[in-house]
Formats: sequence, structure tokens, C-alpha cells
Amino acid sequence: IANDRIFAFSRSEDLEKAKLIEKDAKQRKLNNFLTLKNSPELNKYNFVYKNNKLTLVLNNENIISISADDPNERLLLSNKLMELENSLSQPISLLKNIDFPFYDTSNSNNVFNSMSLINLNSIKDFEKKINEKVEFQRFRANFYVDGIDAWKESNWIGKIIKINNVSFKVEKNIPRCVAINLKPKTDDNSLNLLQSLKKTYNHFHMGIYLTPLEDGKVETGNKI
Repeated sequence: IANDRIFAFSRSEDLEKAKLIEKDAKQRKLNNFLTLKNSPELNKYNFVYKNNKLTLVLNNENIISISADDPNERLLLSNKLMELENSLSQPISLLKNIDFPFYDTSNSNNVFNSMSLINLNSIKDFEKKINEKVEFQRFRANFYVDGIDAWKESNWIGKIIKINNVSFKVEKNIPRCVAINLKPKTDDNSLNLLQSLKKTYNHFHMGIYLTPLEDGKVETGNKI
């Protein structure tokens, strides 16, 4: 996916270490980066990337806009975020890597650039069993699919699926963390969905990781 996760903020790393993990995916660990798990206050922000301009947005208001390729301007954005959220573990640096983006699955020696797929009926089944509204945005997937039996996607692990004739290998279930407790666009984590997943299904999974096997185009409405 073009420009998917090409940016990340390093966390509590000096500039030398930040530059290392920016370039070398095998040197990365999740705790090197700001995430919703370690920095839930970030959930109320959004970023817009267009024409090589990166804009930090809060409450539909543009806070700062920078040229994404200019290290000095990336520093300005990092400093602005630290100014707004002084509880963040500092220093932070805004990193960019187009060739090796900052996927969850690139933070190990077993690197693969993944995409995520969520079955909306699995979320609906979860909602029904816990009697709570569960916004699908909590799971931040690349693909959301409908018309498939709840949890059937787990049966696809190790298999090849096609979306609009583009082939993907299904790698594994996606283990979830406390980030799913955050209500979209807020820092409200009062609903403990991670605990509810474990209590309801005896696992922490929601969705599957895919690896694209070829280039292609996928659009809303395509069939699996």
C-alpha cells in the first residue's frame, strides 16, 4: 500500500540510535517507537500526508505542516508534539523509510511487510457476546471484509487468498494489545476489550496478517 506506515516516531532514543532504526528494520523493536500501547494520548491526533507534506491534526485543526523530506522540519514537528504532550518519553524523532516501512511485523529478525485484514462479522460476534458497541476502527486494519462467517478467517492461515485477482499469503492471527481499549480519536480507554477478548474466546486475536505476493490494485467492493 503506497505510503503505508512510512513514518514513525522513535521513543527515548538518541539521534544516532534513531537513525539506525530508521534505516535498518532488523534493529527495530516495538519499544523503540511511540505506539498507542505506550503513549495512548496520541490517539486523539491524526496525520495527513499529501504532496510530500505531512500535517499534524488535532480536533480537525491543522497544528503544523512540514516538508516530509526535510530533517529540520521533521524536527520541528517532533518538538511541537513534545510541547503538546510533555508526558511522552523523550527524546522523540520523526523517522521516514519508504523501502522498509514501520510495520509491527518488521520489528524482529523475521521481517515481513504485512497488511492486516479484519472480518467485520468477527467484530459483530464479539459485540453480541459482550453486549458492547465495538468500533471497527479500534483495530486499524488495511482491509475490512463482510459476508464471511465470524472467525472463518483464522482457517485461512497458511493459505493463499486472492482479492481482485491479487494474491496474498495469510501468515497468522493478529495478537492484540491494550491499544484496542482506546475509543477512536480519543484517549478514552474505559472499555477493556483486551480482557473481554480473553474472557470470551480464550485468546487475544482479532484479524489476520497478509503478505502480498504480487503488485496489484484492490478497491472497495472487491471480492475474496
